[in-house]
Amino acid sequence: MPELYDVAAIGNAIVDVIGPTTDQWIVDQGLAKGSMQLVDQDRSQALYAKMTPEIQASGGSAANTIAGLASFGGKGAFMGKVADDELGRVFAHDMREIGARFENQPLVGGPATAVSMINVTPDAQRTMCTFLGASVEFTDSDVEDAIVEASRIVYLEGYLFDAEAARRAFAKAAALAHGSGRMIALTLSDSFVVERHRGGLLGFIESQVDLLFANEAELLALFETDSFDQAAEALRQRVKLAAVTRSEKGSIILSEGERLTVAAEPVEKVVDTTGAGDQYAAGFMFGLSRGRPLQQCGKLASLAAAEVISHYGPRPLVSLKDLAESKGY
Repeated sequence: MPELYDVAAIGNAIVDVIGPTTDQWIVDQGLAKGSMQLVDQDRSQALYAKMTPEIQASGGSAANTIAGLASFGGKGAFMGKVADDELGRVFAHDMREIGARFENQPLVGGPATAVSMINVTPDAQRTMCTFLGASVEFTDSDVEDAIVEASRIVYLEGYLFDAEAARRAFAKAAALAHGSGRMIALTLSDSFVVERHRGGLLGFIESQVDLLFANEAELLALFETDSFDQAAEALRQRVKLAAVTRSEKGSIILSEGERLTVAAEPVEKVVDTTGAGDQYAAGFMFGLSRGRPLQQCGKLASLAAAEVISHYGPRPLVSLKDLAESKGY
């Protein structure tokens, strides 16, 4: 089958509500600063009433990555579940507007479209409270066989690992991808995902994953160690390729017999770290899908991450393609 897409992603379809706040507000709401926690619809609505929203935009980790890929000039597809409601229609419109394929049928008669309340403190840390709603109703029947088989890389969002039906969807996507000679990529998404599903994730990584994305905290949680080097070596033994971000320390790329270091792209001011990992994955997979050397993939990834943390919102506000060309990447 011909390669029609650079990346096909499976993840939570979420609308993000982002706004500035104070450290005291976080304390007053009983939230753990810098964390992502799941909330029910009532709690989500209560938080919305108390926060100061500045941006309301389609989000979700893997969907943000596809938006970044499109900004580089790549061709992407997204699979996820929204409800048959206004926010669901907004999400679908936004994905198609950026040139990405999104054709999953909306959920009728179930929970509402997912919403994430993201409050950003002055130090740019984001604290997320997410109502998953319809997004967790994604099942293996929503996996589009032909799209998976026609994509160079199939990218799976770790947040979705919480739902048993979604794990079956991951297994189906992995089987289809490997049967067609495609690459399976997984992002760990958050330390809380790792802590809840460490055994299952390790099993899936060892048996199905070709490319793993993680940040330093997620990697340490995965291998239950305080030593970054030990965790990196343990990961290298389990996957063919991995990219691990370390904030201002940049990132490392692990492959068979090789460990590359990529410097962080300079940022004048860090405004909001929401979407940094999502855009890093976008730049890396764009480069990889186009046959670029791993070091250059890392540079594209760092460039995309730097752009998104310089403003509110999890998606690029400028053309990443133009930005990369201006840097000679």
